[in-house]
Amino acid sequence: MLKCQGRRRRSNVSGEPQSASFLASLMNSNPAVIVIGAGVAGLAAACQLGRAGFGVHIVEARDRIGGRVLTHIDPGCGCPIEFGAEFIHGKPPELWQLLRKANAEITEVEGDAWCVEDGQLTSCGFWEDIDNILEKMDDRRRDESFADFLDRCCRSPKTQANRLAKQRALGYVSGFNAADPALVGVHWLVKGMRAEQKIEGDRAFRARHGYKDLLDVFQQQLRTYNISVQLSTVIRRLGWRAGNVELTVTDPKGESTLEAARVLITLPLSLLKAAAGKPGVIEFVPELPAQKKNALDKLEMGKVIRVTLCFRERFWEAVKPPGAGKSLSDMSFLFSQDDWFPTWWTAHPEKWPIITGWAPFRAGERLSEQSRSFVEDRCLQALSTLLRVSRSELDVMLEGAYFHDWQTDPFSMGAYSYGKVGASGAQQALAEPIENTLFFAGEATDTTGHNGTVHGAIASGYRAASQILLAARRALPNSNLSPPC
Repeated sequence: MLKCQGRRRRSNVSGEPQSASFLASLMNSNPAVIVIGAGVAGLAAACQLGRAGFGVHIVEARDRIGGRVLTHIDPGCGCPIEFGAEFIHGKPPELWQLLRKANAEITEVEGDAWCVEDGQLTSCGFWEDIDNILEKMDDRRRDESFADFLDRCCRSPKTQANRLAKQRALGYVSGFNAADPALVGVHWLVKGMRAEQKIEGDRAFRARHGYKDLLDVFQQQLRTYNISVQLSTVIRRLGWRAGNVELTVTDPKGESTLEAARVLITLPLSLLKAAAGKPGVIEFVPELPAQKKNALDKLEMGKVIRVTLCFRERFWEAVKPPGAGKSLSDMSFLFSQDDWFPTWWTAHPEKWPIITGWAPFRAGERLSEQSRSFVEDRCLQALSTLLRVSRSELDVMLEGAYFHDWQTDPFSMGAYSYGKVGASGAQQALAEPIENTLFFAGEATDTTGHNGTVHGAIASGYRAASQILLAARRALPNSNLSPPC
């Protein structure tokens, strides 16, 4: 029997260790590019630049690489426990090319989707209702919030079926995007839906070892291109002028200064929006220009708490809803209107004894900053109610609970970004370089409609690497810099 063991442990994932002498020589030589942040966007850009012949140095505030990607391999079942990103949405080439080169095993999430309706477990049959509502969104009209769109487009007839369809559509948009329906813009949603269609975004996949497989690919590339990673280093101040950037940083040894001709900034949206002085927030001197601030105002950071529960066994295999004719043994997703954890999923098709609860938007806000015992209690109580399994039985079978509060994490301050009403063009404005000196990447800067995704972050890193290469070529037309692949 596969078992999960232990409560959450501190991650030891990190960049390649660097000797003091190596770092000293690197700092003396001043790298061509400093990348701020070792999240997926920063890693993708750094590896592209390293491949092109740049001297690259990554500065990361955490004691590990990955940013909002964090995988823990449970020693009991050998299964990946994700604290952040988990699914591969569709077949984005940015992700699939990297994972296939590494011969990573990728499986599609299929199985049965179950719903709780009026307290009863039943097969889900409402997707067509949701699609019918979402297809009515039109980006040729004046932009509006999704909440306002629902009030306008689905005002009548006020039947029970109509009310349920609206409620489900509202839950889908706020759940999938971790967004406030009263803020998220219809134009942004439409762009995202079109982008998903191009990559079969309605399909979901996982790598065998979770997103650790992707980080392992980047680790290998960091070694190949001799890219250094300076961990546990917080940037307090970024002073800049055209062609020169000076960073004031603090690490366990104290305060120091780093310099480079160009800097790539991959901070999460929330840190760029926050006022200087908070932990993890960089003071820009001079301040970012008005067009950047205007773009930031049109974007928002979603909130979510996700909890993965590990049990001694897959107890839901024995749950057989009345009249269903089968058990939940092939359950992949569970949807409900629960106020705390409305969405759940298993490791299907793997038979690991883990199940994850998803608390987006308001539920995530209520759970954020609460104690571990409070979050675990709410999670277990929700699962007990939905599956009609006694709480005492769950407590006996529970081996561990894993979660991370990204809202209170000073280096993320939220889950992932979304566009508010009037956000068209905001990602493009945020992605524009400043005087060929400050460059920007991260999922919030992706211009292809894939904000909030790992592949969107990778794409933004590739785009920023190309911008830096172009700027370097213009400055040194006779250089031997090669283009990133």
